[in-house]
Amino acid sequence: MSLFDGILKNIAGAPDDVRNLAHAVGIEPAMAEKAIAALGHSHQMQGDTVELASARTGLDTSVLSQIVEHIGGEGSLMEFSNLLKEHPQAKGLLDM
Repeated sequence: MSLFDGILKNIAGAPDDVRNLAHAVGIEPAMAEKAIAALGHSHQMQGDTVELASARTGLDTSVLSQIVEHIGGEGSLMEFSNLLKEHPQAKGLLDM
């Protein structure tokens, strides 16, 4: 199980795992992990979370908006962002 699978399972309304999320939005699981990390990181910054994550990943904002929706919206994104900060393994992904 990937780091993100474990974190996603801790958020109400999140899909079972990264692979399911990736399939739901039509991207590869590796890109879904990058997108999730970028959204978590961008949520901590000033500005529009989805636009900032789009700039970091190159993914269209509509795909990133779908990911936010699948993980439970802005409230869940805040929880996800906080959980990412607690995991040392995520720091490397957030700094990419």
